[in-house]
Amino acid sequence: MQDFTTPLIPDQAQLEKMQSLNTVGTISYVLHLLVAVGAMIPGGQMGPVLLIAALILDMLNRDKAAGTWHASHFRWRIRTVLIAAALYLVTVPLWFLFLVPGWMAWTVISIWFLYRIVTGFMAMNKGQEIGTKT
Repeated sequence: MQDFTTPLIPDQAQLEKMQSLNTVGTISYVLHLLVAVGAMIPGGQMGPVLLIAALILDMLNRDKAAGTWHASHFRWRIRTVLIAAALYLVTVPLWFLFLVPGWMAWTVISIWFLYRIVTGFMAMNKGQEIGTKT
């Protein structure tokens, strides 16, 4: 019979792994957030360097998250960046053909990107998985 008076103590290695994943996730979400907010402010672009750094950070650490709820966040951030990059590339011709539609398209993409980053960051801070649907 199990003794319910003694609290269950998680394995120390597992606890350290989760803390490490949380730290990596926080750094990545903050980098993404800086890029997303910068994209919404005219002249405030932080440049693609922060986004590439966050993407590399996520890609290097996603295997460590396998089997944890953090795996969904790595997948969420990587997909968000790749989908946003594809959308930006597809809408580049609008800038050359028509300035206003290009600006509108990039604004919508930037709002979507910001929404996904904020949603993911809030879920991670609650210790919850994030949806796997894009």
